[in-house]
Amino acid sequence: MDNLRLNVSLLRRRVPNLTSAAKSIGLRPATVSNLCTGKIPIERAEVKTLVALASLAQCSLDELILRGESVEMIETKIKALDLFAPIAKGGTVGLVARPGMGQLVLLGELFYRLKQHGYSTVLLKPEEDYPELADMLEFADVIADSIEKAYKEITALGVSKDILYAADRSYVLTGEIFKLQDLFHQANLQSVTTFLLDLKGAAVDEELPYGPLETLLYFDADLAARHNFPAINPIYSTSSVLEGAYLDQNHHFTQQRAQKLLRRYRELRSLVTARGLDAIPSVEKETYHRGERLEAYLTQPFYVAEAYTGVKGESVDLNTTLHDVRKILDGGVDAQDLKSLTYIGKL
Repeated sequence: MDNLRLNVSLLRRRVPNLTSAAKSIGLRPATVSNLCTGKIPIERAEVKTLVALASLAQCSLDELILRGESVEMIETKIKALDLFAPIAKGGTVGLVARPGMGQLVLLGELFYRLKQHGYSTVLLKPEEDYPELADMLEFADVIADSIEKAYKEITALGVSKDILYAADRSYVLTGEIFKLQDLFHQANLQSVTTFLLDLKGAAVDEELPYGPLETLLYFDADLAARHNFPAINPIYSTSSVLEGAYLDQNHHFTQQRAQKLLRRYRELRSLVTARGLDAIPSVEKETYHRGERLEAYLTQPFYVAEAYTGVKGESVDLNTTLHDVRKILDGGVDAQDLKSLTYIGKL
């Protein structure tokens, strides 16, 4: 069967207020979001859901569903991202976090890393003043203070240039982001990857806070509280890349195995925190210890944080990440000290 996926960019252009539009015709926003990111494969979607989405976008099913087109992954060499929620090149990435969970550090790290690979970086500053954005400015090639300037600067870079573009959710709420992305489409700018963040932290409480997304990066309060960064939630973060063409045939299988382990580990951890390790059955202790080790391995030193942490940044390519994760899942580091797995690169 051909690879099938929703035409997310078309949905973004045609239905900017997708949350309210979906609810008005009886669709659950969470279902729409999961279809966009690929968490629910198109093959498993109800026909009436797809017909309703096509009706909202005023398009045919053939326009809504892309066939045989792979989604290209931007390999960031950040383990948690590449494993659980790969960045879809040319797509829209939504960061869902409250202040203090590390979303700006992660965005700065992505800008820093990908600039080394020829990407140009553009930051659209929000109208409100956010002092915490000051640390981001050095990683942006272009800083724009309006939609018009952002469009002018990005088009000046040319259609052949790979561009990372970041904006606050305030531009989503006004609808200006959708207009800008429509202009990108008209100008045939296919390699602009958009990052949307929420400096106020309200997106956590909203369904579809950014509209349709190719990649969702959901930050985890518990990981952040325990200083396990990047605090990417391995269960809720997802990407259309994983339901498209895999860079590695084992990627999806390894990701699903890792999610299954971490989902159960998180349940067990609640019991252990409340009542101690003896509160869980002996047969579950292996799951608990392996979950601990996988969670520790997925922490990673960032280059942009070296001055603060004193720890050298690390990059781990996707194939190495998949190999290491499989080793942990199969018990290959069961005897290894937990501390030795925390904030490292590869095993």
